[in-house]
Amino acid sequence: MKPFKAAIFDMDGTILDTELVFRSIVFEVAGELGFEMTDAVHKAMVGSSHETTNRLLIDTYGVAFPYTVFDEKCRVMMRERMHVDVPVKAGAREILSELRGRGIPTAIATSSRNAHATAHLGAARLIDMFDTIVTRDDVANPKPHPEPYLMAAGRLGIEPAHCLALEDSHTGVRAASAAGMQTIMIPDLVGPNDEIRQLCFAVMESLHHVRAAAFPLVETAR
Repeated sequence: MKPFKAAIFDMDGTILDTELVFRSIVFEVAGELGFEMTDAVHKAMVGSSHETTNRLLIDTYGVAFPYTVFDEKCRVMMRERMHVDVPVKAGAREILSELRGRGIPTAIATSSRNAHATAHLGAARLIDMFDTIVTRDDVANPKPHPEPYLMAAGRLGIEPAHCLALEDSHTGVRAASAAGMQTIMIPDLVGPNDEIRQLCFAVMESLHHVRAAAFPLVETAR
């Protein structure tokens, strides 16, 4: 791994172990509304903005698909299931503590709205580990556009080429790579294809592995 001066993380599926929970909600809500969710459609939603998801579902199910109702029902169910405790990905606390101990600034670049991001990071007791949080509400162009990552780097005062970006989705990898960052994918529900592998500096199993590669002398749990 090349040296870096800042680390910028995606949130859902990278820092927070929420994608599997959201998957079950997506299937449940779609069924309640009379539509059959599929693995292919769900995987295309992973890492996407609300606007992209809206277009995807309309293109898939037709203009009769009630996206506003679907989105609100998903949000309500997610809040109900996550209001007390939000699961954290393996190695997240350890790598964030390591970065903080070394004085390396950190940021979140997420396609989620601000209310969602701050609530979930707060419930996970991780919000104070980040110097800045860039959400969908902050940018004109969400992922796969590089704007979220470029804004995060700008707020940290670090050139994008000197930033490490950590992502779990194809959409996020495209955004981070387009921003010119050293990009590592830690797959969650969707694995890399040939295109995504070419955009990544590496594909790693967990944040424990990222920490070991970045700081090879530290002891890491597996």
